[in-house]
Amino acid sequence: MTALPLKPPGSNLSRTTDIFLSHYQAVPLLRQRKEGAVQVRTSTDLNLTMAPATLTADGVVLEDGRVIHWEFVQAAAENDSACYRVHDRWMDKVQTYSRMTDRVYTLYPTPGAPTMLVSGVPMHRIKGTNPFQDTLTKIRAIAPITGDVLDTCTGLGYTACQASRSARRVVTIELDPAAHEIGRLNPWSKELFESPKIECLLGDSYEIGPAFPAETFDAVIHDPPQFSLAGELYSAEFYRCLHRILRPRAKLFHYIGDPASRSGASTTRSVTKRLQEAGFRVTAHPEAFGVVGAK
Repeated sequence: MTALPLKPPGSNLSRTTDIFLSHYQAVPLLRQRKEGAVQVRTSTDLNLTMAPATLTADGVVLEDGRVIHWEFVQAAAENDSACYRVHDRWMDKVQTYSRMTDRVYTLYPTPGAPTMLVSGVPMHRIKGTNPFQDTLTKIRAIAPITGDVLDTCTGLGYTACQASRSARRVVTIELDPAAHEIGRLNPWSKELFESPKIECLLGDSYEIGPAFPAETFDAVIHDPPQFSLAGELYSAEFYRCLHRILRPRAKLFHYIGDPASRSGASTTRSVTKRLQEAGFRVTAHPEAFGVVGAK
């Protein structure tokens, strides 16, 4: 593994440049350099957009004159599980530790939108799909989405962003400020913090949910962490809360996990039972790895 220059003392995960790099960008750049290319197209925002660049002896020269040095490109190419923030003389992994939850949050690259690892567990499906398509599948399970929407677990905000395309308002709740810290660095999450239709709340959905008046929302997208990390978000009490704050004929999408797996099948059965007891009419949506509850 190529050694990376240390970041300056006191630096932190605040956006100071817009250059982000993973092996999905680095490997093609190294190949093009080997082939003798000079003018290329690359991405500095993790494949969200592409732009022209020039390959020189020093590195990759961007249109605005900034240079990504070859040592950084090489280091990124050698690590297929990290996204890097690149500066002039140093770069660091987009990762942070939460003292609140004692968890490590890491931006994890894919060919498209990155996902986030929480203590090594990906927050999106990435096997046979990608985070963007995974999000669209969840949204389609309760489409059309209109009116006021509650997103119980923000993460990188992909669900909130997609729901806001057709909803009047999206309220999204994130437990850990560390997740917002990673989201603010992720180019694919920019809309989360800039859209006037999205309201971001920091706190525990289990505690914030009961504070909403009855019949506040037209849809709820409930995509909690796995049961071992947030068991209260799978409780009968929380499901009754969600039923109360939904308007008549509104729908809830509940992500659970692979229904074909042993644990997923077991969790699906118990979740379905508790949702029904809370007053929902439940239908399975295995394509979205979840269930839909109708009020």
